[in-house]
Amino acid sequence: MKRRTGQDRSITDTWRPATRAIRGGTVRSEFGETSEAIFMTSGYAYDCAGDAAARFAGEQRGMTYSRLQNPTVEMLEHRIALLEGAEACRSMATGMAAMTAVLLCQLQTGDHVVAGRAAFGSCRWLVDTLLPKFGIATTVVDARDPQQFEDAVRPETKVFFFETPANPTMDVVDLRAVCGIARERGITSVVDNAFATPALQRPMEFGADVTAYSATKMMDGQGRVLAGAVCGTQDFIDNTLLPFTRNTGPTLSAFNAWVVLKGLETLDLRIRRQAENALTVGAFLEGRVPRVLHPGLPSHPQHQLAMSQMEMTGPIFAFELDGGRTQAHALLDALELVDISNNIGDSRSLMTHPASTTHHSVAPEKRAEMGVTEGMLRLNVGLEDPADVIDDLDRALTAVGL
Repeated sequence: MKRRTGQDRSITDTWRPATRAIRGGTVRSEFGETSEAIFMTSGYAYDCAGDAAARFAGEQRGMTYSRLQNPTVEMLEHRIALLEGAEACRSMATGMAAMTAVLLCQLQTGDHVVAGRAAFGSCRWLVDTLLPKFGIATTVVDARDPQQFEDAVRPETKVFFFETPANPTMDVVDLRAVCGIARERGITSVVDNAFATPALQRPMEFGADVTAYSATKMMDGQGRVLAGAVCGTQDFIDNTLLPFTRNTGPTLSAFNAWVVLKGLETLDLRIRRQAENALTVGAFLEGRVPRVLHPGLPSHPQHQLAMSQMEMTGPIFAFELDGGRTQAHALLDALELVDISNNIGDSRSLMTHPASTTHHSVAPEKRAEMGVTEGMLRLNVGLEDPADVIDDLDRALTAVGL
């Protein structure tokens, strides 16, 4: 591969996904390194004052400041865009920086947002608390029903914002239907695709305008760093998102970008094995707990929809116990192998009680509206032998009388 081949879209667009995940975005320095270099620098020097002026004017290619550009970060952005099938990508310091930026960069006082009610707790906080502080109206709907998006549209509606599958209820949104409504009305559809990643689901293929990620999750996938990303058209990234991030600074560090680059090299292998393991564990739990919420299982009410727009349904799912928080916490305390942790996408199996962790800041009545019950547990199935995960869950379930 030549020095700049990895950023030549006329070449990389012809590559298949596994090749894109390994080589996409790579640019080599004059040393010819095979692994991507980490450029730990805050700023850049110029040969002359005219070069500095030309770069700031956009007339000369090159870096100006690492709040705006960094070679390592740029490689990651090219790779994620390539995997997503997007024209461009902008990375962020965290997933929530990405979610916040993708909304605030395109909204102003008087605008209106329609959002899916089932969402990560901090995303619901953006919709319920932050946006209204700036005079941006919001309507929350059951995203499983596309008609509710249609019915909620106002003349001032600018954005549809939703997750699929949703955290932690595993609600599945009909991407083609909802994004189609948005396109017909001139509304921007923003999809949080963190539970699937582009390895399993590419919303833009179904009409989505923008996808947003916590790259902390499966993209890194090993619990090491925080990162976020937003993908869209070149025009959206350069003329809508970039002015916001340039002046507010949710910048991803070069080191974290490098770690995520390394994670992307094994994303396809990891997420598919974890998805297979999760199906095995989910099938076991169906015979032991009152309710399993796993889109990959035929028992899920939206199983057919999930399989029509996802290659696989990922390593994360939820299940419910009838004994509420007391029984859920007791099960967590009885685990020996699976970690109690509110993270997801890790190569290790992790479990949490959303009502008291990830959705603790959401008011109880809103948690009930979302379907986040006191007996719900969310499980991220890792790369361990699934038989060992099942043994651990079997032991813990027995300990709580199940």
